[in-house]
Amino acid sequence: MTAHACPCGRVDAKKRAAAYADCCGRYVDHFSDAPAPDAEHLMRSRYSAFVLERADYLLATWHSSTRPASLDFDAGAKWLGLEVREHKTTGADTAEVEFVARYRLDGRAVRLYERSRFVREDGRWFYVDGEQR
Repeated sequence: MTAHACPCGRVDAKKRAAAYADCCGRYVDHFSDAPAPDAEHLMRSRYSAFVLERADYLLATWHSSTRPASLDFDAGAKWLGLEVREHKTTGADTAEVEFVARYRLDGRAVRLYERSRFVREDGRWFYVDGEQR
């Protein structure tokens, strides 16, 4: 998938789609060597991992205090896009990211709006939980 556009939708200064390998792929495919540098990058890479059904990455980047034992993906879900609305630091090792993710399931359009909370431990960011609207 290295030559394909990144599922997270990030674009460069010329409004060209970022390549997966240069964007979220460097975190999803190389988690042990390349942790996401901040909460927004982690959130975007987690979105890409949902699109690619990479449960290994999602579980590895989920904080141990709230991590489920396993993940199931909705069969037939077609992810349509991600809009990051806000990324803010809330403390020395905490942050929040507000986003809208769109997908289609069983012919129905769905918008997932969430304010996600993240924590940094030992230099790595982890998803803790989120408030959905």
